Amino acid sequence: MSHHILQRRIATPLGPLTAARSAAGLSGLWFDGQKHHPGALAVPEDDGSDPVLAAAEAALTAYFGGKPFEMPPLDPAGTAFQREVWQALLAIAPGQPATYGALAGRLGRASAARALGAAVGRNPISVLVPCHRVVGADGSLTGYAGGLERKQALLQLEGRTA
Repeated sequence: MSHHILQRRIATPLGPLTAARSAAGLSGLWFDGQKHHPGALAVPEDDGSDPVLAAAEAALTAYFGGKPFEMPPLDPAGTAFQREVWQALLAIAPGQPATYGALAGRLGRASAARALGAAVGRNPISVLVPCHRVVGADGSLTGYAGGLERKQALLQLEGRTA
């Protein structure tokens, strides 16, 4: 059962995103065709007045414009481990990518790099929860549900050339 209650389409320089919200906050943000995209959401379209979806759109506009932004309230659905990983992603600074191993170590789960990688890949809030900032041990761009071209573009926007 989905906990999404409302959705909005948001145009970005890397293609349109579908934003979804729950009763508590932003619950999803997916590029069209993204891996793990839930498909058509059986929830109403926002009429433009929803504050959470408006905050998400404002954050994305600022982000793609290279400006600081305020994070909307977040409410991703996942296991306790997934939510712990997604929270850790928020601490990775722009232009300072982290490796899967370093992120696992930061969480005190050095032996869980594979499980951590799976949780990173399942991040339901693209761009704003920066799973694109996680790279391979050698700095290479590895899997990104939105496509490696988008991952590279996001990292370049943040000041890392790849």
